[in-house]
Amino acid sequence: MNKVVLIILALFLPPIGVFLKNGIGKDLLINIVLCFFFWIPGVIHAVWLVTK
Repeated sequence: MNKVVLIILALFLPPIGVFLKNGIGKDLLINIVLCFFFWIPGVIHAVWLVTK
């Protein structure tokens, strides 16, 4: 998938961006938990994983 599209998804829907990049796993679970507690850490985590 195009990296620009993944970054945009990571900014607006972080778990979707992580899922499309890494699939179901511990990274997705961590991102969902971060998004439930605070939105910004979830976004940072998703952008970091997508650009890695």
